[in-house]
Amino acid sequence: MDSKLLIDAIVRQTTVLIAALSTASGIRAPLAHVADQVFLELANEIEASGVGRKVVADMFGLALRTYQMKVQRVSESMSTRNRSLWEAVYQRILNAGAISRQQIEERFKHDSSDDVAAVLHDLVTTGLVRADRRGADAVYESSAARVAVAGSDIGALAPVVWGCIYRKSAVTPSDLARTLGASSESIEAALAALLADGRVRWNTRADALIADVFVVPVGAKQGWEAAVFHHFSAVASAIAIKVQRGPGSRTDDRIGGATLAFDVCDGHPYEAEVYGLLARVRGEVNELWNRVAAHNRSHPIDDDVKVKVGFYFGQSIEQNAESQPGGGANA
Repeated sequence: MDSKLLIDAIVRQTTVLIAALSTASGIRAPLAHVADQVFLELANEIEASGVGRKVVADMFGLALRTYQMKVQRVSESMSTRNRSLWEAVYQRILNAGAISRQQIEERFKHDSSDDVAAVLHDLVTTGLVRADRRGADAVYESSAARVAVAGSDIGALAPVVWGCIYRKSAVTPSDLARTLGASSESIEAALAALLADGRVRWNTRADALIADVFVVPVGAKQGWEAAVFHHFSAVASAIAIKVQRGPGSRTDDRIGGATLAFDVCDGHPYEAEVYGLLARVRGEVNELWNRVAAHNRSHPIDDDVKVKVGFYFGQSIEQNAESQPGGGANA
């Protein structure tokens, strides 16, 4: 597989993850900014690797001047991430408690009536909103099981901020607001909670934020977003470093990964052993992590000499996969 085919395949797989995240828990996350965000961050990363701007423009199939203008336009537009109509309608119902169809249509009179109707139908179908009566006489109110709109719940934002600080080692509140696209007020509130319980501290020498550990316990109701990003970041970083160092692997590699697929069925002699892999590896890794953490608490490592080793593992199960033979791959 050449680089172009590999890039295309990774993009396709990444869109599967984004699609799942954008509809998780019934939420319809806004996606209008995604294409611009991908372009801007990809351009920035390529330029940061030392590739000249003219060459980067050519990689995107653009003339240099067109590329420069697009970077400028996207940079300006990315400073504000607009909400989707779905999120705006949902937030309006949450704030009102109960609101009539006529009031909603009046509030969003500049949007297509068909689009507003489609959003209301989706909110009712997913159970996030209840409708008393139908048609023009309908009155909408939020369901008992509310789902917090992204960015509005400080309890949910704090673990994301914590994970971002841990991965970057040293950041400032303005860095976090820019990276996460959150308001400075939300970032300050999340940081206040993190600093209060010691999950985050100030590095006075660098005048920046530091997180020595990052933990989202199994079964936690908040912070799953941070955990997902932490998993994805660890995998992507390891693969990127491995690619930069060139193809090939050795048994004594310190950077790399392995992916194995097992074909089993009900009653298979190794069924329980295969299904139990996640629990066994998690237990072993957590036990080692606890020992390392305990040692580091009594023997702190200076930030200037600290080496962060990321280890990732995971398990998925696909039911009734169509003739996908088991296999393995190492990198």
